[in-house]
Amino acid sequence: MPTSKKILDQMRREPNNVRFSDLHKICEEFFGKPRQSGTSHTIFKTPWPGDPRVNIQNDKGKAKAYQVKQILLAIDKLKGNPNEH
Repeated sequence: MPTSKKILDQMRREPNNVRFSDLHKICEEFFGKPRQSGTSHTIFKTPWPGDPRVNIQNDKGKAKAYQVKQILLAIDKLKGNPNEH
């Protein structure tokens, strides 16, 4: 099983080629357990005001590229690195 660092590196290099299970693992690591799952969307709560959530969808085993990019932006914001992406 790939490490979180390897998954994040791959997410940054190839956002259109990320397994949903890997993205889910990263989201749980950074945002905790999902507040909603079991529907077409899995929703994670983020710790800031405004729109305090990110959601991901399983597209035949793959993550959607635009959602991968949104997760990367949220992780950068969480880490305090807004220009890392």
